[in-house]
Amino acid sequence: MCGISGIVTREPTSAELRSLVSRASAAQAHRGPDGEGEFHAEHVALASRRLGIIDLEGGGQPLFNEDSSLALIANAEIYNFIELRQRLESSGHRFRTGSDCEVILHLYEESGLDFVKHLRGMFALALWDATRRRLVLARDRMGEKPLYLCERDGQLLFASELKSLVRSGTARFELDAEAVNLYFHYQYVPEPKTPVKGVRKLDAAHMLLVEVDGWRITEACYWSMEDAPPLEGEPGALIRERLDEVSAITLRSDVPVGVALSGGLDSSAVAALAARARPGALQAFSVGYRGRPESDERADAQDFARQLGIPFHEIALDTREIVEFFPELNYWRDDPIADYAGHGYYAVMRLARERGVPVVLQGQGGDELFWGYPQLREAARESLIKNAAAGKRLPAALAAYVWSSARADLPRQSPSAWTRDLGGVRSGLRLLRKHRTSPPDRVPFYDLSPDFDAASREARSLYGERFAEQLDGADACELFTFEQPWKDVEVTLTRLVCATYLRENGIAQGDRLGMASSIEMRLPLVDHKLVETIIGLRKAHTDVRLPPKAWLKSAVRDLLPARLLDRPKRGFAPPTKEWHDALFAAYGDQLRDGYLVQNGVLNPRSASRLARGEFPQGLTSPLSFKALVLEQWCRAMSGG
Repeated sequence: MCGISGIVTREPTSAELRSLVSRASAAQAHRGPDGEGEFHAEHVALASRRLGIIDLEGGGQPLFNEDSSLALIANAEIYNFIELRQRLESSGHRFRTGSDCEVILHLYEESGLDFVKHLRGMFALALWDATRRRLVLARDRMGEKPLYLCERDGQLLFASELKSLVRSGTARFELDAEAVNLYFHYQYVPEPKTPVKGVRKLDAAHMLLVEVDGWRITEACYWSMEDAPPLEGEPGALIRERLDEVSAITLRSDVPVGVALSGGLDSSAVAALAARARPGALQAFSVGYRGRPESDERADAQDFARQLGIPFHEIALDTREIVEFFPELNYWRDDPIADYAGHGYYAVMRLARERGVPVVLQGQGGDELFWGYPQLREAARESLIKNAAAGKRLPAALAAYVWSSARADLPRQSPSAWTRDLGGVRSGLRLLRKHRTSPPDRVPFYDLSPDFDAASREARSLYGERFAEQLDGADACELFTFEQPWKDVEVTLTRLVCATYLRENGIAQGDRLGMASSIEMRLPLVDHKLVETIIGLRKAHTDVRLPPKAWLKSAVRDLLPARLLDRPKRGFAPPTKEWHDALFAAYGDQLRDGYLVQNGVLNPRSASRLARGEFPQGLTSPLSFKALVLEQWCRAMSGG
């Protein structure tokens, strides 16, 4: 696992540009404290910082093929490298190291640009082909590893982190208005945008090709979960088969491995599967809060770790620590992400590093892939109804809404409540009116969030006049607007939530805040083969009306106690209001005449109001907190 950076140029690279790449690499030292390496050719400069996980002695980068015509740097963990290496060696390929990443070079020799289709794991990579004079950039299917791009006239620069491009002088720190507006709606910036003008992310499951001769840059998507074919069979058994498979290969490591254990279903399932695949080799890490409030799950996590026979380590957060570390936390997050739970990611990874465990498994992805969020299930219900009524005249549309509401609400309501609703008539009418006032091609999705709704109503009034003028025509709902009729609504929503909240809030924080302590995060539940299995089953068997996570529970029922399987979802719930008040007491006044006001993002009147720390009831991440996070992030990234 590494931090990578580099440049490819139309004209021969200069000493100044090679120095720029070195500076970008130095800014990512936390991603790779165990080694560094560079490669220079006439039109390319590549640099890598290494975190040693596989082949500690011989796996340094850059890596080369047999005749050194190919050079590779990769921020990657290729879980199926053993199987790939055996096949490649039997075909005559000779390996120089025991690195998992070296298989990439030989796959490219054998399969050309299709090499990426054979990889199972997480990766962001850069491969220089000296013979064809081209650079290949690629990113893994689910977007676990980041890759930022900055394109200038005749130059393409890239790095694993945004701060690397900014701090090295590659990119000028100037905010992108559309991206900032999306941030206030989503609490993060959905990719491929970034908050910095002129910098974007390479999309997940995309490959970018730079051909020096003629200077052509092309980009293509090589995988989509929506392309998974329908899959017949018993869901629990098929998912369990994949879970056993991925649990074994994600444990491959030459260093100790741990698991972030919260006491919830997803992390407990990951821990149980890993303990079964590699008995006696796992450690558990958990985070809670001073005073052990009701939301603190450490006791449940410790009980389950004891049941599995796993050593257990814990840490408790207190409000003072949250406040003191807040500016630095927003720097390490790399992108602005307005999530109160972010410090928990950092604390549990720091604890693992202190205990000498540089690889940590997490359970992210379970909620997104198995209908764990109530809002996501509601989005599916509404989308199915809206799709069924699309194109129908009012009487037929009304009948569709009433019938669908009656079917959906009966299992959720008591008989008396269902009767008061007139068997779905009242709720169907309310939903019909709601959908008739929204664009017909908008999939009910993020607009169901109270936070998103608050931003839709208020965000533009917060901005400075010139900043707001740059948003002409910008639509924060564009990400979930598709021409009707919609095919495979449940699959579409799964893809949407994975491409937004999972990738940009959960995975991004896990990667950056793990790497802040030089920790590699691994996510068995987002393995692309497992995802394809779930999507294939979903095309053949609808599961949205089943209880939350029904398929996952069926798959791991024999591994987990009933109390874990049957308890309501709690999630990582910090003492939000206490932290919010303390953060605004310490930093709120910085909004009044801070970076955002001075650069016209916020107008002075709205900034003064936000500085008071307003937290309207029913919201999770209010506009005031989003503004405070963005202010702190801008100060850290700009050096102010």
